[in-house]
Amino acid sequence: MNSSGTNTFKCNFCKTCNGKGCIGQLPGMGGVKDNENFILNCAAWEIVRKKHSDRIKRFLNLEPEFRIPAISIAPMTGAVENIGFAHESDFYDAIIQAMHRVGVGLCIGDGYPDEKLKFGIEALRKVKFESPEANTAVFIKPYANKKIFERFEWAKDYVKIAGVDIDSYNILTMRNLVQLEKKSAAQLIEIKRHVQIPFAIKGIFSRDDIDLLKEVKPDIAYISNHGGRIETRRGSTAEFFAEYADEIKNYCGELWIDGGIRSPQDVATARALGADCVLVGRPFASALCHGGADELCKRVLELSLLKYAF
Repeated sequence: MNSSGTNTFKCNFCKTCNGKGCIGQLPGMGGVKDNENFILNCAAWEIVRKKHSDRIKRFLNLEPEFRIPAISIAPMTGAVENIGFAHESDFYDAIIQAMHRVGVGLCIGDGYPDEKLKFGIEALRKVKFESPEANTAVFIKPYANKKIFERFEWAKDYVKIAGVDIDSYNILTMRNLVQLEKKSAAQLIEIKRHVQIPFAIKGIFSRDDIDLLKEVKPDIAYISNHGGRIETRRGSTAEFFAEYADEIKNYCGELWIDGGIRSPQDVATARALGADCVLVGRPFASALCHGGADELCKRVLELSLLKYAF
């Protein structure tokens, strides 16, 4: 918290959020390795779109109007150190209420200390009290399974989907603060059996991750490289998605993706190549900081204008 108790937002509010304006800002809005994968995530959608233009056009002919629930807010935490809020609690309620107002999916994430997750759960509790049908999900960091079960217990009354953020065992901002672990298929199967609601694996970004999916067969496979905020292989989620989405569909019920989605064209590309849901993080957080709930809702609607995408 800053000494004045006022927000000092860390986003530079670039005209285009492409990873080039916040290099080296982590904690903050940037990523690791000079934003390498953050930048690749944003740039790759245009490359993939050109390569698969015929498939995208066929999709648009079949589904000319976009349905907002296919967009969700990506799970985000660290409102003080990463975004610049004066108080951690202020972010979660504001962004969840705004997202609910415009009708997109609601995801919360996990963090250290525990209050980050609890503030997110409280924000979902308020939504669920008014709208029990709201689409809500929680993504827990890869602690030991016993601790994951405890954290799911906190959230279970307010979420329809429970997920584990498998790639974040290697996240820089939590290193040396908590004990996280790389999950095995057996551990993930144990979690899937325990939660008794649709189970998601987030952080699919390698051939080894696909092998995990073959064994676990989650309800949702969520392709992500954490927005370029973890140390992993070099590459973009878009290129990984384009190469492996058809195969991954054999091992899950739904396929989700985030990473560099900035325009209706990006949304259309992801949907045409098989995404059941696209998730957006930084642009939504930036819009909230820059212009509050009204600008955030405007940003969501801009992404949803699929009929104007091409």
